[in-house]
Amino acid sequence: MATEDQWSFITSEQQMHIKTAIEKSLAEGVVKINEYLEEQNNTPLNIAITGECGSGKSTFINAFRGINDSDEGAAPTGVVETTTEVKAYPHPNLPNVTLWDLPGVGTPNFPADGYLEKVGFERFDFFIIITACRFKENDVRLALEIRRMGKKFYFLRSKIDFDISNEERRQSNFDRQETLKVIRENCTEGLLDQGIEAPQVFLVSSFELHLFDFHLLEETLERELPAHKRNAFVYALPNISKEIIKKKKEAYQGQIKYHAAVSSVGAAVPIPGLSVAVDVALVKKVVEDYVTGFGLDERSLRRLADSSGVPYSELVSVMTSQLGATTITLELIQRLLSQLAKEVALMVAEEVSRFFIVIGIPVAMCLSGYATYRVLHFLLDQVADDAQRVFEKAVK
Repeated sequence: MATEDQWSFITSEQQMHIKTAIEKSLAEGVVKINEYLEEQNNTPLNIAITGECGSGKSTFINAFRGINDSDEGAAPTGVVETTTEVKAYPHPNLPNVTLWDLPGVGTPNFPADGYLEKVGFERFDFFIIITACRFKENDVRLALEIRRMGKKFYFLRSKIDFDISNEERRQSNFDRQETLKVIRENCTEGLLDQGIEAPQVFLVSSFELHLFDFHLLEETLERELPAHKRNAFVYALPNISKEIIKKKKEAYQGQIKYHAAVSSVGAAVPIPGLSVAVDVALVKKVVEDYVTGFGLDERSLRRLADSSGVPYSELVSVMTSQLGATTITLELIQRLLSQLAKEVALMVAEEVSRFFIVIGIPVAMCLSGYATYRVLHFLLDQVADDAQRVFEKAVK
């Protein structure tokens, strides 16, 4: 089970820098924490998607970003070649995360020789090589060149839902798992024959990401990405499984103690029923990140309604936190905090010390920070629970 520290984005070296700054003054410590928070929230993640015409690159890019092929800003799809240049598609809620649609290797304008230089390979964190059938010579040449240049690549076999449907119509004794095994082995053997050692092929349907191997691809990427890129990747994932929602929650939990430390010297305001003040503006900003990160803002929910076929009103109806599908205002946060007065008031000095002495903030200055800590945990629980309910409603 993941712990809060496991998802902490601030390294032990950075924690020492924070302590050193706090020893000079609390204000300098807070500046340093904000610097690291800002750095994490803007960590760029650039994912390159390449494959032949008709392989399903654009549809995968749209599905990963949680948007439909017909939405504004969607990567164009079609039966003819739609990718003739390197094209960036930012995540709709996380502008620091970008998926890049690359022209297929071996096309007239992008021949295999010099392909990586022409597409600007150095900007990409990793490559996903997509095919809708067998991986071909140019795919293998590209993979070997990517490896030679010190980058990672992943093979993705798309349109698996079509293959399964076709096989089911043809076979009277259809076996779904056996069919998937045959497809995977066919792709793997083809790559082995062409010189790829121990290839791992992920079978994916862009129209049903929650099925097949997308979860294995997600787990592999999360494991192999550098630590400072991992949270950006997790936040960008579509909410297509309980496990992804859980990981997002744990990643957000890893930031809470630092937000709370900042709030110790923030613009705290009294909340009726609380013995300490809370930095409401900070809470508002962080909760906005939670809502968009879990896809509970109105725009994301409407896209989900379109793609799932579940009416928008039904998705909204299962949420209980009062935070989804609405504008987060200071007044809303203050009203919710007043309702949380009893929960937040249940704190003791030992708890305050346990969470803040690690980065050097004196206990006497932590009451407001600890109240903010408790509030953010409570509100994160509420938003994550709503995300879980919306997911279950959308996949029924």
